[in-house]
Amino acid sequence: MTRPDLAALLRVQERDTGLDRLRYRRSSLPERAAISDGRTRETDLAARAGATRRARDETQVEEKRLDDEAQTLARRAKEVDGKLYSGTISSPRELLDMQADIDQLDRHRAVIEEQELEVMERRETLDTELGALENELEGVRAELAQWEATLHAAEVELDAEIAVEEAARAEEASAVGADLIAEFERIRSQNHGAGVALLVGTTCQGCRLSIPAIEADRIRHDPEAGIATCDNCGAILVPSS
Repeated sequence: MTRPDLAALLRVQERDTGLDRLRYRRSSLPERAAISDGRTRETDLAARAGATRRARDETQVEEKRLDDEAQTLARRAKEVDGKLYSGTISSPRELLDMQADIDQLDRHRAVIEEQELEVMERRETLDTELGALENELEGVRAELAQWEATLHAAEVELDAEIAVEEAARAEEASAVGADLIAEFERIRSQNHGAGVALLVGTTCQGCRLSIPAIEADRIRHDPEAGIATCDNCGAILVPSS
């Protein structure tokens, strides 16, 4: 006859196996991969948007600088033109020099205005690119929020199942002595899950390997001889009925 505490230990093993499955499901929910991918996209888009925004801002500064310079040249040309036609200058040479200054200022302003136009076009292109990046980033963040909500709901559901299984496991473990539970958990941690196993005939169901027939017979017919373990995997052996 199987010792009651060993029979309970098998049930603890079943609960632990169920808990392992639930915890694995929780850790490998597909939403986690989707969120990871989404965050990678978010980081990339945010970096690209930041770089584009900085370039756009620098272009705006350059555009304003050129506009200010063009306006300054226009004012200077207007001032010289005012003096030219004020009637206060009578020297032909001075009048020619003033006209030459006006022409030079106009030519310089034309160059500056051409540069300003090129910068303005570049800034408009960057504005368009930035708008597209920000729209895409907003969409990714909306997707992330949906995935995170879905993940949270799935985690809550699995956490409830885990709590039920943990309570059932604690109840089963209460029928097993503390020393035996401690030994079971030690073996289970070393065996990556199998701390106790049925002995069917001479075969350990934990590792599917055989033990000597004499040892199997002793375990089966002398349950008071103490706790027996598999020579192959170390699992505590429980003879089948």
